[in-house]
Amino acid sequence: MTSQQTPSPAPLLDPERVGALRARVAAQFPTVRADLEALVRIPSVSNQEFDQAQVTASAHAVAALLTSVGFAPVDVLTATRPDGTPGAPAVVGHRETRPGAPTVLLYAHHDVQPPGEGWATQPFAPTQVGDRLFGRGAADDKAGVAAHIGALRVLGDELGANVTVFVEGEEEVGSPSFVNFLHTYRDRLAADVIVVADSSNWKVGVPGLTTSLRGLVDLEVEVAVLDHAVHSGMFGGPILDAPTLLARLIATLHDEAGDVAVASLVRAPDPVVDYDEAELRADAGVLDGARLAGTGPLTARLWTRPAISVIGLDAPRVATSSNTLTPVASAKLSLRIAPGQDPAAARDALVAHLQAHAPFDARVSVREGELGKPFAAPLDSAAMRTARAAFAAAWGTEPVDIGVGGSIPFIADLLDVFPQAAILVTGVEDPDSRAHGANESVHLVELERVVLAEALMLDALARG
Repeated sequence: MTSQQTPSPAPLLDPERVGALRARVAAQFPTVRADLEALVRIPSVSNQEFDQAQVTASAHAVAALLTSVGFAPVDVLTATRPDGTPGAPAVVGHRETRPGAPTVLLYAHHDVQPPGEGWATQPFAPTQVGDRLFGRGAADDKAGVAAHIGALRVLGDELGANVTVFVEGEEEVGSPSFVNFLHTYRDRLAADVIVVADSSNWKVGVPGLTTSLRGLVDLEVEVAVLDHAVHSGMFGGPILDAPTLLARLIATLHDEAGDVAVASLVRAPDPVVDYDEAELRADAGVLDGARLAGTGPLTARLWTRPAISVIGLDAPRVATSSNTLTPVASAKLSLRIAPGQDPAAARDALVAHLQAHAPFDARVSVREGELGKPFAAPLDSAAMRTARAAFAAAWGTEPVDIGVGGSIPFIADLLDVFPQAAILVTGVEDPDSRAHGANESVHLVELERVVLAEALMLDALARG
């Protein structure tokens, strides 16, 4: 939770209705799992270096699932990106139940990250090990698609809300056509409540509702010291090579404790809950003996304070190195910003810091990249209370209001286009899901609980 506000009590759900839907979910869950496995088998990597025909195939598979649960119309749609090229195919389907009923928009994405290396199973061959189903997209975010379809299948003809499903096809590459898509299809996507199924739970057995997300600033910084490479023996000493100078510049981004040292960046209030250090080290795979960086609660460092990472370096490879002083080196920096921070102001602060700390007056230049807004949800809205009640009933324990250190910048875009809508950020992942990494997986018991929670939530929202 990223505020000291105390939410009002969640509404009570009818125990008989909860029991009936729980039984239906259990009966339908083999189909939910089969739907998920079929989607995971499609290698829908939206990175342009991969076969984009697979992304199209994935979109049509999602459309077929929506048609199977009574949605009409269901369309595979695109919008243009800022550079004028067509975006990846998204799926939009609608089911109208009755005039005047609230409209709920269910969001997920069907594209996935590249498989990468280090898998113990085949990334696009869904494989169960214990309680977990492994595969690229099994958690992020084809599980979100399967959960939506499962909840709709469970409710069947008893679905009381008007529901639109929007399944995006390029979230993993930054949603470049998202804003244009919202404006192009605004009338089809308008809703009273928007459920974004692309986040995580607190841990296996304890649900979470995401109430805050950090925003994103990325840029490339280049350090140049020579107009051409020179012999390291003849000129080394009075001249430092560009990789060394770049390393010295990067080192200024954090203080001795590991806190971000860029001035003027916003810190949001510390969360109420905290993360056990041993669990964090285990979840992240921190090596024995390595100290954690920063000060304050771990959840604050993860959710409500800025963080800067180097996510790419351009410098000579060890295998092809020579005895020369490298004239130019560059790095890609990722700055996660706290809720309440303006992305442009954060970018300007980071650029000013880099330019002010040019080591040995080397030439420092910056190429600006992506900006993404942070998100903070109202904790005491009617939709949030309904979601808490549904999650508590599905898990048998109260949900934790959590922040997420990652960014979902399009949520701010949704709020810009649909300012009156209540946005709920939910998800199927848990700390061991390893989204984006090797051995991504979803916990199957948690997936079943998510399907039940969403069915209960839709049922309660329809009843007002």
